[in-house]
Amino acid sequence: MPSWPEPVERVASFLRGAGAEARIEEFSVETPTAADAARAAGCDLAQIVKTVVFDCGDRFVVALTPGDRRADAEKVARAAKAARAKVARAPQVVEATGFEPGAVAPFPLPGVAAAFVDQTLLTHDKVWVGAGSTSHLATLSPAELVRLTHAQPGDFVERLPEPGGVSGGGHG
Repeated sequence: MPSWPEPVERVASFLRGAGAEARIEEFSVETPTAADAARAAGCDLAQIVKTVVFDCGDRFVVALTPGDRRADAEKVARAAKAARAKVARAPQVVEATGFEPGAVAPFPLPGVAAAFVDQTLLTHDKVWVGAGSTSHLATLSPAELVRLTHAQPGDFVERLPEPGGVSGGGHG
């Protein structure tokens, strides 16, 4: 058994304890961004799960969104029944998750009150998530991701601009 950094071992231990069908892989390159992770894993950017931590004032929530899209703070706030949601700052990410920014895994998240998963992630056979360091990723099925995070599926990403159209002035 390889000796992994403590945060990666925390993820591995959680996965073992949950009887998860998931595999952690270590890469020789850093994967702090979704694009880096997709290149390393050899998958589509849409199969990379970004675990975005939001500060909802009195609690933290996470939005699990595809690597090719941006989380929508208003949609997250609505789902969290919060007045507002803003992307957490680096120290808040560590406080809420125990992971450094760029290495956040979607589990275990002791300081997170709720998780939301964008429904577009559920269309893939498998997805890749951060696994506690910038050189470790875990792969699992979207159904396993939902089971392990207890995430509520929905629409949590910003709308794509209309093809050939002008963005802005949006109708919601």
